[in-house]
Amino acid sequence: MDLGIVRLVLDFSLLVLILIVQLIIYPSFRYFQDRDLIKWHHSYTKRIGGIVMPLMTGQLVIGVIQVFQDSSSIYNIVYFLLVIGVWLSTFFQFVPMHSLISRSMVNNELINKLIVMNWLRTVLWLMIFLLSLSIYVY
Repeated sequence: MDLGIVRLVLDFSLLVLILIVQLIIYPSFRYFQDRDLIKWHHSYTKRIGGIVMPLMTGQLVIGVIQVFQDSSSIYNIVYFLLVIGVWLSTFFQFVPMHSLISRSMVNNELINKLIVMNWLRTVLWLMIFLLSLSIYVY
């Protein structure tokens, strides 16, 4: 199995997923009453986690493998650093924000922060995909 194709598929999948989250899901949080959002959010985080975590884990594993296979490749190093950036952002910024929502501490400021800050992950995953695409194409 060509690791480059698997990487490209994972990266594209995560880019599409983050675009759906950024452009559709997170903005929809503004239209829920707080108690309805809290109820729905519990189901949402479990379901989205079941999709996102295997993809992110696969991306991380491939990044580690490729850095170890060729640690002199600037592409592999940059890819790995971008993936680490997504992981750090996810677990140190977004998991805590989602935890606040789950603990009924939701407000418009938190929802707006979630939407604005998520552009970071959106841009990171776009960069990751474009890097993989450029490596695969060339």
